Amino acid sequence: MKDTLPQSYDHYIKALMDISEAVTSDLFLEDVFKLIVMVVAKVTGVDICSLWLVDEQANPPKIRLKATQAIEPEYVIDRSLAIGEGVVGHVVATQKPLVIKNVLDLEIFKEKEMARKMGLVSMVGVPLQSKKDRVIGVLNCFTSTPHDFSTTDINMLTAVANQAAVAILNTELIIKTKIIQEELKSRKKIERAKEIIMERQSISGDEAYRWIQKRSMDSRKSMLEVAEAIILTTELY
Repeated sequence: MKDTLPQSYDHYIKALMDISEAVTSDLFLEDVFKLIVMVVAKVTGVDICSLWLVDEQANPPKIRLKATQAIEPEYVIDRSLAIGEGVVGHVVATQKPLVIKNVLDLEIFKEKEMARKMGLVSMVGVPLQSKKDRVIGVLNCFTSTPHDFSTTDINMLTAVANQAAVAILNTELIIKTKIIQEELKSRKKIERAKEIIMERQSISGDEAYRWIQKRSMDSRKSMLEVAEAIILTTELY
């Protein structure tokens, strides 16, 4: 971590600004994840920063590793923990930061082999918390030398983590909104194509829909593509 407090404040403010910009950008979620860990690692001077997110679609919910800036890509694939399991699960369950002076001395720390291999010693895990006090994930920071994370360090990391939570939730909302808009456009086009087929062939709406569906399967094209082709033929004549 940086030792000069004023400089640290400047760096953290810059980190907050960088993460905030992701909210209004066209970044995909994976890009937002990478941006968060890279920015945090850079401004804090830690050796490794990792981002874990709660997967509420899983039953029971899981906490999945989404990004890290200094570990082999293979390590990130399919790594998950249960709520309450390991350091990450503990932070999610308690909704409070956890500071560890030496990760090898803590029983609940699950990644001791990785820590030995990479020479990791101290760490802090802070929850990613939204405005509604909902914890959506955990931000972990590791150092390769013993480090006492101060109250100021933890408060600053918490501020960054909470801003990261906002960025992630807003990006998810933007993506969902775009998907819904595209689905609505598709439905409108399919409905229009259905009306054209009903008129041309004097058949019912259900029959017209099945006709489009069959053309979709036969041509191995989406129903939207078939609908667009039908609409285009009408516009040409």
